[in-house]
Amino acid sequence: MADRTSSSVTIDADRPEIMAVIADFPAYPGWAEGITAAEVVSDGGDGRAERVRITLEAGPIKDTYVLAYDWDGDEAVHWNLAEPGAMLTGMTGAYRLVARDGSTEVTYELAVEVRIPMIGMVRRKAEKRIIETALKGLKRRVEG
Repeated sequence: MADRTSSSVTIDADRPEIMAVIADFPAYPGWAEGITAAEVVSDGGDGRAERVRITLEAGPIKDTYVLAYDWDGDEAVHWNLAEPGAMLTGMTGAYRLVARDGSTEVTYELAVEVRIPMIGMVRRKAEKRIIETALKGLKRRVEG
């Protein structure tokens, strides 16, 4: 998997509140731009999703794929591509949450591979846009 792209934002909420929004996959179409459906395929023993089928429509890219999740309490969640889509051939990512004086610093890391050839710089720019959009949506959802 290629190098990860990452970015962070500070959200005025505690880690459990933020992680509850991250773990609420059926609500993603309401705040996560480009995601039109997020269906929990299987739950882990802790009640959080283990596998989620995502339907994405972001401009010309339309795809459905399954992500596998690994939860570390309210501190982090990691995911990887469990079932590729028509366009997406690889993905790893993570949200990491660190408490900071009454708020939480949320870092989103992402690496994506697609079937079509893509120059590294273009891929990283696309990842950065995905991350920035997701962090803004998460902040709005939690603080709104």
